[in-house]
Amino acid sequence: MIELSPQMNTFLIIGVGVLLLLLVVSFLSRPRVFTQYLHTMTGIELSARDVARVYKQRGKAGVRDMFLELIIREDVKSGPRITPDSTPDTELLAPESRE
Repeated sequence: MIELSPQMNTFLIIGVGVLLLLLVVSFLSRPRVFTQYLHTMTGIELSARDVARVYKQRGKAGVRDMFLELIIREDVKSGPRITPDSTPDTELLAPESRE
């Protein structure tokens, strides 16, 4: 067994404490990081408390569902209005003219 000096023991305990603190802070900041990422990537602003609440109630799948619902809602707001009476967009379906 390796004998460590009291000074080295103190250093190791402080080091472990700092690493444990970083681990706890990283777990607690996940909702904030998620909302910042969501805002950067999609422009959707969301509260970190809402994400934490949904995660607590419904877990990972609940946050995923909330994310997809927000993406769809934002897409519907920004995209063209398509109704059954709209003319179909056949630009991608029509074959290219061969001249």
